[in-house]
Amino acid sequence: MRPVERGRAPSTYSKYQDAIDDLVDRLDRYCSYCERRLPVNLAVEHMMPKSLDSAHERDWDNFLLGCGNCNSVKGKKPTNDTDFIWPDRDNTLRAFVYREGGLVEANATLPEELREKAEKLIDLVGLDRHRGQPTQKQPAERDKRYIQREEVWRLAERKREALARNNNEDFRTAVAELAQAEGFFSVWMSVFHDDPDMRRRFAEALKGTARNCFDANWNCVSRPGGQI
Repeated sequence: MRPVERGRAPSTYSKYQDAIDDLVDRLDRYCSYCERRLPVNLAVEHMMPKSLDSAHERDWDNFLLGCGNCNSVKGKKPTNDTDFIWPDRDNTLRAFVYREGGLVEANATLPEELREKAEKLIDLVGLDRHRGQPTQKQPAERDKRYIQREEVWRLAERKREALARNNNEDFRTAVAELAQAEGFFSVWMSVFHDDPDMRRRFAEALKGTARNCFDANWNCVSRPGGQI
């Protein structure tokens, strides 16, 4: 999951829906959870449900961007600041592992407490819903997130193979632009895990990626002030 930097509130809002353009301007048109790029149908997502915490209904620091699938699964489930790993506060790229086939899971190398928090966020938005999972983890018919992750994984692998044959500045730029257009930041970062230059290009291409989650070689580091 892409760690994001939302920045300070650019305005105050009479309705939370009014924040959508500012959020897109800061984070671009990606779901903050599943990482799909959606030209339309992104919504202001309340990390702490507005129905359970009306004081933060118009609070910029409670906003992310959510797609219909992630929002639907998340619903009105209660959340809090400490029991989950959040993309605007933690280095979520360290918390989750993306695998071929559209699979997402908590990083098994994390300490148990952090792994449990990562698993809670996966469950919160249903990132592990997949046709190959047990019955209780099956996606709804209209939930194509895992299929799209798998398609982008295969695309990224093809581009990695092509880069081995065309390793030049223009091709590297084109691959980064493709990742920007397709979304699924963590898939691209996983497939190109041993190419620091491409990891840098992906992080720079996707507006709103938190730069303080990487070292000089674009390896993941703990986020200042975060849990991970």
